[in-house]
Amino acid sequence: MNYKEKLIEIYNEAKDKKSYFSKINKNTKKNIKIISKKCFTQKGVYTVLITLLIYKIIHPKQDIRNHQTQINNGFSGRTIDYQYITPTLKELGLPSMAESGWLTRSLEQPHPYTLDYDGKISNKEVKKAFLELVNDIEVNEINPKYILVGILKQIIEIQDKNQIIITPLSNQEKLTISKITDILNIQFSYNYETFGGSKLPVLAFYAIYQIIIDEVIRYSNCELKSLGKHTASDKTSKSAGDIEIFKNSMLFEAIEIKLNKKIDANMLRIAEEKIIKYNPKRYYILSYHEIKLDELDKINEIIEQIKTTHGCQIVINGVLPTLKYYMRLISDLETFINYYSLLIQQDSELKLIHKQKWNELILKLQNVV
Repeated sequence: MNYKEKLIEIYNEAKDKKSYFSKINKNTKKNIKIISKKCFTQKGVYTVLITLLIYKIIHPKQDIRNHQTQINNGFSGRTIDYQYITPTLKELGLPSMAESGWLTRSLEQPHPYTLDYDGKISNKEVKKAFLELVNDIEVNEINPKYILVGILKQIIEIQDKNQIIITPLSNQEKLTISKITDILNIQFSYNYETFGGSKLPVLAFYAIYQIIIDEVIRYSNCELKSLGKHTASDKTSKSAGDIEIFKNSMLFEAIEIKLNKKIDANMLRIAEEKIIKYNPKRYYILSYHEIKLDELDKINEIIEQIKTTHGCQIVINGVLPTLKYYMRLISDLETFINYYSLLIQQDSELKLIHKQKWNELILKLQNVV
């Protein structure tokens, strides 16, 4: 059995409510809960741990603290993760890195994962839990399967709690662009007191592009690329923007969306690096806070220079004005709301509060239309 098959097998055990908590001690249970709770923000640590656990189950004689071949008696954890673990986590709808947990600098140090490991893992509680769990396996001889089932079971429970069915529209005849824009403005600006809200405008644009790509002549024969993880860094995402549109297998347009930052000259310089690398015809930079006016002359200068040098047209604008314009182009506002609601409902990076707030706003929309 290979690594993918083993991970799926153990995931199914966890999904079937299998538990080994009675076989492990209180501190190990505590550490499992810490890793599971933080897996959405500390994906590198969680992914590395999943890889180590699967490797130990299949190769019980290997000391998994020696996670690199350059370490004495080591193995390549990164290779196993990249080829099997991260792709399988994505397939199962579990939290995952863009490529590999070992791309996280704090975890790629060529030193064993002993209790005194010096990697600068930012969350000290997570670092302690991670190293203690590895130590539990190698020193205290706790069965790695017990730990892995525990982690996956906890994550499945967290994801189940985040599930919510968005209320469908029941009175769509009087929908207006203005009313939809108003509730989107409330949704984007609401203080959720947790991370994840920056993905909401990305989902809104993705929903509207799902319609535009079929209705607007410019996008004939175009393909909308599947959404990636919004938390992936520019270096690891291997994408030109939050949303990408391809035509004849070539990047046609890229859309970068910012919720909490004004468009400034530095954003344009970063965009230029991506334009050189990916060569789109158009590159959109859209911000909820629009443009930094004191840098407008410099921004326009960079836009002209990129158009002349690289042939790419950069378009900068506000999130809400652009959504309002796009809504004028589509034939059915209800379809947009339905697509957007489904994206919110199914998204694994959003928290329960994001989904509950949209449900509340849908009900509010129906009361005013």
